[in-house]
Amino acid sequence: MNGLSAILAPSRFGGDDPAPLYLRLEGAIRDAVAAGTLAPGDALPAERELAAELGISRVTVRKALAGLVAAGLLVQRRGSGTYVAQPPRKVEQPLTRLTSFTEDLRTRGYVPDVRVLSATVAPPTPEEAAVLDLGPDERVSRIARLRLADGVPMAIEAASVPAVHLPDPAAVGLSLYAVLEARGIRVVRATQRLAACNLAAAEAALLEVPVGAAALRIERVARLADGRAAEFTRSFFRGDAYDFVAELDIGA
Repeated sequence: MNGLSAILAPSRFGGDDPAPLYLRLEGAIRDAVAAGTLAPGDALPAERELAAELGISRVTVRKALAGLVAAGLLVQRRGSGTYVAQPPRKVEQPLTRLTSFTEDLRTRGYVPDVRVLSATVAPPTPEEAAVLDLGPDERVSRIARLRLADGVPMAIEAASVPAVHLPDPAAVGLSLYAVLEARGIRVVRATQRLAACNLAAAEAALLEVPVGAAALRIERVARLADGRAAEFTRSFFRGDAYDFVAELDIGA
């Protein structure tokens, strides 16, 4: 197994260590990645090779690899094998300036992309009506999107906009703000509330991370120059791939 031999030594899987064999193998592979013996993109030996080399069962090897895949350290490709996962590039977003996700990525050299998950027009929920100050006969446009940077899922955004401003939410592509500005609706300020959370199964699947992975949950209310709310968005940002940065001055 070349450079892995020193870390994945058969002696590590014998002796009096009370830890289950699969956890010892998980730890050995984690050590190999941390030491650089296994680099991102490197292929691991096949299950049968690992089992034979280490003197353990294929069931044990399979369980160890499954745990590391769930943790995001390894990826398995059908018909190809198991590889060390590529760490996502970190994206930084300033908290002191209102920018669109698309604009923010492009200025940092990323290629933005989007996958529309849903686009509907419907009566507002009580929360939407309160936040967007909508009357009982008004409607709200909703659009949920998966945001990507260089092909990597970064965030899930679910935006609600008064339908009078956005009659066709399906027309939104990369930038909601660009579509609004084309209709003469210009957002000038916003309030954002950030909270740490752990992803549920549905969000984790979309962001391609393990269930329970750390994330940032963000609520944003964007307003027009006259103070009216024009957008209410809830987002989940991957905790391992996104940083929010604020520059602070010491007060006089």
